[in-house]
Amino acid sequence: MQHPGIINLNEYGDAGQVLKPSGRVIENLVYLTMEFVQGGLLFDLCETLGGMGEDVGRFFLHQILDSVEFMHERQVCHRDLKCENILIDDNMNLKLADFGFACYKNINALESYRGTLTYMAPEIKECKQYNGKQVDMFSIGVILFIIVKGNFPFREARKTDYFYQLQL
Repeated sequence: MQHPGIINLNEYGDAGQVLKPSGRVIENLVYLTMEFVQGGLLFDLCETLGGMGEDVGRFFLHQILDSVEFMHERQVCHRDLKCENILIDDNMNLKLADFGFACYKNINALESYRGTLTYMAPEIKECKQYNGKQVDMFSIGVILFIIVKGNFPFREARKTDYFYQLQL
């Protein structure tokens, strides 16, 4: 997927090699090489700065939504959106990374248990059928909360959690 907000995959294959410090060579490894993003993880920025407020939240949310909309229009869902899987460059541009749990095409009726508990939609945890676009949006809500407030809204989305119970 070619998009400024999605990490570029430069090369991949199954003939990778690693030379161990002992001199031993391990061959026939599957490998991926991706673009280098100088700034590091959004998670590290959030941890360092804490709550960055609503203006910064809007700034980053716009970028995340643009990238996720691009994916969803192509019937791709990420299923593991989290601050640890979003890279940030020197110009404060975000790039989605780590598509290891991503799903392509039939994303409206998924059943597999994927994601990270603190960002995971309740329907995944409850082992119910779920829509990949909707669970990505739930994770984006958690990410936005972290950016704005500087902490997680909950350890995991449970009906007994204070923030989970709030209704608009």
